[in-house]
Formats: sequence, structure tokens, C-alpha cells
Amino acid sequence: MLNQNKIAVVIPYFNASKHILNVLVKLPKIIDTIYIIDDCSNETLPKEVLIRFQNVVYLKHDKNLGVGGATKTGFKAAIADEVDIVVKVDADDQMDTNYIEALIKPLINNQADYSKGNRFRDFKALKAMPITRKIGNLGLSFLTKAATGYWNNFDPTNGFFAVKTSTLQRLDFEAIANRYYFETSLIAELYFEESRIKDVSMPAIYGDEKSSMSVWKMPFVFLPKLFKTFVKRIIKSYFIYDFNMSSIYILFGLPLFLFGLIYGLYTWWFYSSQSIFAPTGTIMLVTLTIIIGFQLLLQAVHYDITKAPKSK
Repeated sequence: MLNQNKIAVVIPYFNASKHILNVLVKLPKIIDTIYIIDDCSNETLPKEVLIRFQNVVYLKHDKNLGVGGATKTGFKAAIADEVDIVVKVDADDQMDTNYIEALIKPLINNQADYSKGNRFRDFKALKAMPITRKIGNLGLSFLTKAATGYWNNFDPTNGFFAVKTSTLQRLDFEAIANRYYFETSLIAELYFEESRIKDVSMPAIYGDEKSSMSVWKMPFVFLPKLFKTFVKRIIKSYFIYDFNMSSIYILFGLPLFLFGLIYGLYTWWFYSSQSIFAPTGTIMLVTLTIIIGFQLLLQAVHYDITKAPKSK
């Protein structure tokens, strides 16, 4: 407990029997309850865990639901037990639990509703990060900013985070993904509740655990989901929950830009195939619609950036 706030840790457990004890030993004393969710692991949880740690609540899934599904089970248990703040920690000992208090403090001080690690503010840790993971995270982080609306936050796929249970209670858990897209979909749902997110600088830790998803598969998994998240957010934020100047910019800017682009490509193909010059009026029409449409979309992006929920 910290400042009269009941603190819990949720640990999704899957094939981590070599590491789970180290994770538990390193947890700070402020933790009141530890929820370990066995996601149909092939490796049973070491018996020593339940004997040595009296504050462990062990939950087991009947079928594998993925890291997101296991974490959501922990969330629901924490809500039922009237916990104030939940910290999500992985079972592979690749998260520095010394930073748990740093994650919790912004929530206790009402500076944020959700705080997470940011591995890109530590230059030494960034240099040590594998190059493929570094490039992938940088690209993915930018696309996630656009998709979720949290333009002021970075490293959105970081799974080391703390969140208020009062915030979790307002979320639609069915809309939050069970597997690789869990963290991003969680942040996307937080946006609709105007939840404030705080980044906490911390180093990345890489052990001997390997991701079950190949690097080359990542774009094919995330890009369609990010596009769907982006479209859903824009429609809800600017045409269902609200209608403002940015809605006008999108409503006129997108058709103008697409018309100019598509008609311009068609014009270029048609006149080049005829080996003749396009009329000046046609060129001006294409140019103006692209420029005006693009400028309106830029204004919409600017408004969207200023609208992003900000932590104190």
C-alpha cells in the first residue's frame, strides 16, 4: 500500500518457470496483491511461489487467451477486490521492477490515469537496443500516435504500465485485443475516456526470451489493425461524439485531396498514352484540389494533435 492506495501487480504467466521467482523477489514491498494468471502454460507454476508468497492470487485459464486476455483477467480480479492501482509486469524478468513506484506516483498525485515505460528517453539503453527492434518500435510508435490520438506519448507497445482501476472500470474490455495488439488497443480505448497518459523513462532489458512473432510479420499484423483503429477513432471523435472545425476540414479536405490525386493520375495516364499535353485548365484543377485538400487535412492533423489528452 502507498498513500492509502491499494496496489496490485498483474503477471500474465506462460512458459516462464525459470524467471517467475526472480520477478516476484524483486517486487517492492508496497505491493498488496499479486495476481498470477496462468494462460495454459506448458510449464507449471513452481510450487515455491505459492508457499513463499502469501499475497499471490493464482488464476488459471481453461484455454490460452494471450497476454492481453490474461491481463484482462487480472484487471477484473483487481476491480472485484477493490484495488486502487494495477501494475502489469511480464513474467520473463525483462522489466525493472524498481520503476514500479515511479509508475505509480503520477497516478497517486493525480497527474495521470495511466503511466507506462518509455525506453526511448534513455540514450544508453536505446544504443543497446537491437537495431531491428529499434527501427520497428520507432515506426510503429509513430503510426500508433496517429491511430490512437496520443501524439505526446512514445513507445506505446511498452507492456510495463500502471493504471487506475477507476479508469479500467470505464473501458469496454471486449474492444481490447487479447494478443499482440493488446497495449495499442488498450491505449485506443483510453482515448475515448480522455484518460491522461504519463511516460516514465526507463531502460529496456533483453534476456534470453525470444518473441514468438517474427520481425517481418509485424507490419502485416499491425498495419491493418492500426488503420482500423485510426478510422474508428476519427469517426467516433469527429462525427459521432463531436462535430467541430476539424470535422469540417476532414469532410472537405479528404474528398478534395483524393479527387485531385486520382483524377491527376488518370489525366497523366490518359494524355501520356495519347502523346499530347494536358490542357492548362486540367492541370490547374488537379493542382488546386490537391493543394487545398492537403492544407485542410494538415489543419485537421494540427487540431487533432492539440486535442490529445495531456498528463500534468
